[in-house]
Amino acid sequence: MKKFKKALSAVLALVLILSLGACSKTPSSTAETTSPSASEGLTATSPDAAAVKIGILQYATHASLYNCYTGILEGLKNEGYEDGKTCTIDYVDGQGEAETNSLAASNFVSRGYDLIIAIAPPAATTSYAAAKEAGIPVVFSACSDPVGAGLVDSLEAPNTGATGTSDSLNFDAQLKMIRAFLPEAKKIGVLYTTSEANSVSQLKKLSELAPSYGFELVSVGVTDASEVATGAASLIAKGVDCINNLTDNNVVNNLSVVANAADAAGIPIFGSEQEQVAKYGCVASETLDYLALGVTTGEMAGKILQGADVKTLPVSVITDSEPVYSLKNMAKFGLTLPADYNAASNMDA
Repeated sequence: MKKFKKALSAVLALVLILSLGACSKTPSSTAETTSPSASEGLTATSPDAAAVKIGILQYATHASLYNCYTGILEGLKNEGYEDGKTCTIDYVDGQGEAETNSLAASNFVSRGYDLIIAIAPPAATTSYAAAKEAGIPVVFSACSDPVGAGLVDSLEAPNTGATGTSDSLNFDAQLKMIRAFLPEAKKIGVLYTTSEANSVSQLKKLSELAPSYGFELVSVGVTDASEVATGAASLIAKGVDCINNLTDNNVVNNLSVVANAADAAGIPIFGSEQEQVAKYGCVASETLDYLALGVTTGEMAGKILQGADVKTLPVSVITDSEPVYSLKNMAKFGLTLPADYNAASNMDA
């Protein structure tokens, strides 16, 4: 039965990708373009703006990534690329499935899209693998460690067929927040996906900083969505005082599973982005603005479409953050808002 379900999923994914118009948030166009060859450089220029085709692949269905997508459309518009008017934009939600993401990326390439925008590391690595031989530029969004993911040689000089935006979490501020909310806490639990470069690099940074705030970091690695529930149970069994969520797309995509287990055990979760507080049960977060990150991504894509070389356009690292909280979620654990966070935004409003 398991093999049948997997095969059925692959067939449904294929049908989904072969009909991009059904997946698209924007109208399709019959205009044809020719993707640039490697010898022409990776600039994706087109003499006919209306014929420009942009594929957007979002790895999974969750609010943080959708904020990136919304910002990307705004950023593209800022650079003169508006769907149905000056270009065609096709959007695919990969639903967290490797097959769906792979098929979407391959389809963008085979249909000669001028540029692919990939939201989150799994979508980015899949898109780059599919597009690099065809010389189609890939602009990624929300990739914390694009070097570790093999997308660029360095942040300053990508020197590949990809560039984009990196979300660098403010772990000092996050740990300071957790200490303020939980003065007696000793153990912070982290659930992460072992194959996601974002999570591995973030875990390393958090592990280095945690002792400075008097915390022991307890981590549990999972490989896919099916292990999230058991991973959360394992963290709870290890006696953690709270869970700190990274920008791990597999975990965020299944955050309700983690939240259900943590709520039952009386363990609060601290998020890495405001939507995790507003919609997924986290009590507070030192959050990045993923809408703004998307805008920057879209503007970078627009510049490449206008002739900028993806090989030399530096990765833009987003570091600004601000604290947010939820009184509703705090009440479940009897938490009160620390005085230092009175000016923070309440996501219940």
